[in-house]
Amino acid sequence: MRTFKKILGYVILTAAALTFIYPFLWMISASFKPESEIGSLSLIPKNFTLAGYGAVFTQIPILKALFNSVFVSVISTACVLIFSSMVGYALARLRFIGRDTIFNLVLLTMMIPGQLTLIPMYVLIVKLGWADTYKALIVPAMMSNMGIIIFRQFFMSLPQELVDAARIDGCSDYEILFKIFWPLSKPSLVTVGITTFIGSWNEVLWPLIVIRKWDMMTMPQMVTLFSVGGLAGAQVAAEMAAATMLALPVVIAYLFFQNYFIESLALSGIKG
Repeated sequence: MRTFKKILGYVILTAAALTFIYPFLWMISASFKPESEIGSLSLIPKNFTLAGYGAVFTQIPILKALFNSVFVSVISTACVLIFSSMVGYALARLRFIGRDTIFNLVLLTMMIPGQLTLIPMYVLIVKLGWADTYKALIVPAMMSNMGIIIFRQFFMSLPQELVDAARIDGCSDYEILFKIFWPLSKPSLVTVGITTFIGSWNEVLWPLIVIRKWDMMTMPQMVTLFSVGGLAGAQVAAEMAAATMLALPVVIAYLFFQNYFIESLALSGIKG
């Protein structure tokens, strides 16, 4: 009976995994199919073709959009790792008036829908003259409340003796953070990095609001206009090719760092 339950559990988990992964596999398969085969549910194309990818590269500046997305996502992720870890360190290790209040405010901001801040953020970007620039995409994403919480909880779990020994050696708070805490925080760094990179990479609404120039558009924005805006000309294979090119970088990044990601989720429970 125990063996039967184990087998049944594996069958259910396999079926659930296939349910989630099949649409992604079909998307990749459809990108290599001619239009006449798109309606088929088969994952193996009968007539392999790269016409869909050819349409993407010839009809839109996909490589420029790829560069913009990589640049914006990498810079935003680096800023979040630096600034969020600094705030997390201050909330975890420094004693000052209002520390707990600030942390509660950070938690409170997570309950505010991002759509409510779109209009005031757009007005601010326009007043600063940042529309159609990288600053409009990077500056609003330089801090993450989730990153602050993850770093704070992890830093609170580190022994106080590390901080005391570092202060005896004459280390400043910046040196303690970047030379001692950062090397010990790989799971948290990877988790915040992955979630920030994926969030920045997949952002569509904000770039659609603040970016109008063709050569400044990001990958998700370009793919959205290509698929929904009619630039694909009802070529489903081309739309699937563009979607595949958009999804693959984050999938590869997650597969590469998944062990750190899972470890950090296990270690970053909310504590005192």
